Amino acid sequence: MLTTAIALLSGGLDSTLAVKLILEQGIKIEAVTFISLFCTCTSSSSGCMEGKTAAEKLGVNLKVINISKELLPLIRKPKYGYGKNMNPCLDCRIFTFKKAGEYMREIGASFLITGEVLGERPMSQRRDAMRTIERDSGLKGLILRPLCAKLLEPSIPEIKGLVDREKLLNIQGRSRKPQIALAMELGINDYPCPAGGCLLTDPGFAKRMRDLMEYNPEFSLNDAHLLKMGRHFRLSPKVKIIVGRDEKENKKLSSFALKGDFIFEVLDFPGPTTIVRGGIEESKMELPASITARYSKAKNEKEISVGYREYPSNTTGVLHVAPLEKSRLEALMI
Repeated sequence: MLTTAIALLSGGLDSTLAVKLILEQGIKIEAVTFISLFCTCTSSSSGCMEGKTAAEKLGVNLKVINISKELLPLIRKPKYGYGKNMNPCLDCRIFTFKKAGEYMREIGASFLITGEVLGERPMSQRRDAMRTIERDSGLKGLILRPLCAKLLEPSIPEIKGLVDREKLLNIQGRSRKPQIALAMELGINDYPCPAGGCLLTDPGFAKRMRDLMEYNPEFSLNDAHLLKMGRHFRLSPKVKIIVGRDEKENKKLSSFALKGDFIFEVLDFPGPTTIVRGGIEESKMELPASITARYSKAKNEKEISVGYREYPSNTTGVLHVAPLEKSRLEALMI
């Protein structure tokens, strides 16, 4: 009976190489990839295409697990803190390994493999961080890192002889040259560049996330989704608005509207859809209307008609406003 291992397969070069090395040792691989709304490679309809493409080329089964909702508590209060921006990398890694470990036990696999390289990522791929991940995930000795295994203590599958340690590697550091050379040797020539990843590491997205956490600590999945689209403005501690940037985004914004949100649209000219969230007094409606007007095709007009309604009602009010001046606009932008 073949030994089975669970591979954490993102579809990037490192994880693809790790799977290839273990497949060549005659071990059966069942791959798993984790997606969330914070993944730069994720679409709601298809999941992570890079992971799916890599699994198909490697000839392994792939289980896709969406962890968006489960990540929110980790982002709000990570045990091990954040990286440079709002990325709780160590906590996230521990969580995904726990989930992979559950899947490992569910199907009777013997161990996990990952494409981690010692020293490649400053927060989660240090030697002490790797030990913390193994301990806190309950997988001590059961995580095999084929690309850097010779630099680490032997794992249980190596000790038991399930894997030949001599065929594993000693890659370390941030240079990609050893992996690229290995890919050529193994005939792997179609892999994504390493520029993708997690939105929480992006400074602009992280700024929006900090604002959301400061003014709405119990933010929902819907709130987090909105961070990915539009222009964001903070009108008060409770009220923020999101202005669509194009027709596609306008439609998407409308689909995320919740009961009690206000929707603003310019009436006689092409323009954005604006969502106002957090409750707003009738007397303060002119400000979001003026911001909406500013981003319309009529931004040079002196007065513009802007319609608004409280979702899900279709009853529309109309305001006649001047587009907001640039200095006030920039002062409110998140």
